[in-house]
Amino acid sequence: MSTAVKTQKLTMVQAITDAMATMMREHDDILVLGEDVGKNGGVFRATDGLEAEFGEKRVIDTPLAESGIIGTSIGLAMNGFRPIAEMQFLGFIYPAFNQIMTHASRIRSRTLGTFTVPMVIRAPFGAGVRAPEIHSDSVEALFTHMPGIKVVIPSNAYDAKGLLIASIEDPDPVLFLEPMRCYRSHKLEVPEEKYTVEIGKGARLQEGDDITLIAWGAMVDVIKKAAKEIEEEEGIHCDVLDLRTLYPMDRDLIAESVQKTGRAVIVHEAPGTGGVGNDVVSLINDTSFLYMRAPIKRVTGHDTPVPMCAIEDDYLPNADRVKQAIIETVRF
Repeated sequence: MSTAVKTQKLTMVQAITDAMATMMREHDDILVLGEDVGKNGGVFRATDGLEAEFGEKRVIDTPLAESGIIGTSIGLAMNGFRPIAEMQFLGFIYPAFNQIMTHASRIRSRTLGTFTVPMVIRAPFGAGVRAPEIHSDSVEALFTHMPGIKVVIPSNAYDAKGLLIASIEDPDPVLFLEPMRCYRSHKLEVPEEKYTVEIGKGARLQEGDDITLIAWGAMVDVIKKAAKEIEEEEGIHCDVLDLRTLYPMDRDLIAESVQKTGRAVIVHEAPGTGGVGNDVVSLINDTSFLYMRAPIKRVTGHDTPVPMCAIEDDYLPNADRVKQAIIETVRF
């Protein structure tokens, strides 16, 4: 006899709060620290209510010092705690870059496995919410380049809760990137109980035989819209993939899909030069070159800083740009 799972309809940011609360109720060694995460509940209210439930010794407001937040978290993690550090925006993480790249990611190998760093760094990222300069950066590629730290990016509320719980349980550091455009853009039914979504596994959101569309974060909604419209307008059927984790990447899912369709378009909002899309192209070449019927296309942000909000929409990939890339690839 099966037991029905109780669910609640949540936005992504509510699901993230629920994930942290669920884990903090189970484990006294989990702490949350960051700027304004206590009484204010964080700049996006992701930690709203946690200080009231768990107290200021477990939900800690820190000074405006990102390197201090990460350095403190590393020390806590090496001494029996599981910290969840919040960066107010991914663009604010640069002062902490040294701590992440030279310490958090290397402790396991540096100590031959004697110590690990079970910490999560949460950071809102991406454009599309009309934020000012440095608040909209999409620099995930800086971190996928460093072995030793996993990079996770959910695109919906269900995945956000399951992936964040899996990240908190992971014995090594995880950078958990939260697309700001998705925080309150939609709601999904999310189980009230604890569950996990496996790190390193992508998801197929739609079956199709003509071309593979690949994205992560806020761009998943863009490729879903493009796939729906191109099917109605041109009769082209798309296989739609949400990678969900950029490091480690789901090589099997990508290879299986492009070996079926023989074509691929990769979409991300970070600039094209040095972007993670280049790694996906390399992966396809390594695994599936002889199956391809057309060159792989990328639709990305431009090679500029994210512009001021008045022209932000001109920077971001949209469904029309993706549809043009699909048509060019299918008709090659």
